[in-house]
Amino acid sequence: MPKILLVDDDIELADMLQTYLQGEGCEVTVEHEGERGIARALSGEVELMVLDVMMPGLSGIEVLRRVRQHSALPVIMLTAKGDDMDRVVGLELGADDYVAKPCTPRELIARIRAILRRSAGPVSVPQGGDSLREGPLQIWSGERRASWQGQPLTLTSTEFSLLEMLVRHA
Repeated sequence: MPKILLVDDDIELADMLQTYLQGEGCEVTVEHEGERGIARALSGEVELMVLDVMMPGLSGIEVLRRVRQHSALPVIMLTAKGDDMDRVVGLELGADDYVAKPCTPRELIARIRAILRRSAGPVSVPQGGDSLREGPLQIWSGERRASWQGQPLTLTSTEFSLLEMLVRHA
């Protein structure tokens, strides 16, 4: 059962999406403000975040920026803004996909499934430790983070999954 975090200040939309995603077999947690969304995203309890761009307080772009400083959690940006520049900024900051509102819940679940298929998903901890190491590269699969010579790497979800696969099959 995929664990999805939905961060959106629109309570009615969030409730509707939560109901639909749960009906599709997802476990959904909803947060309506950016700071709480960041904390939940970094908790290690979710596999993917659906993030609204336009929220009061912290914008979705700022939430994404802060999450990317510590995690390669897959993120789908959800927004009413159709501006190409906003999409480009979101994708360059590390979003895995961008969906314009209004979108059908069916399209959203299809995109969630596609991203989860491409990502490593839940990874068991290797025997003898909680991380993988190959020379100066260290990977913490459960936390979806990596470092090179002790310095944290900023990776998209796809980059992290690819790096992990290469290390596992080095």
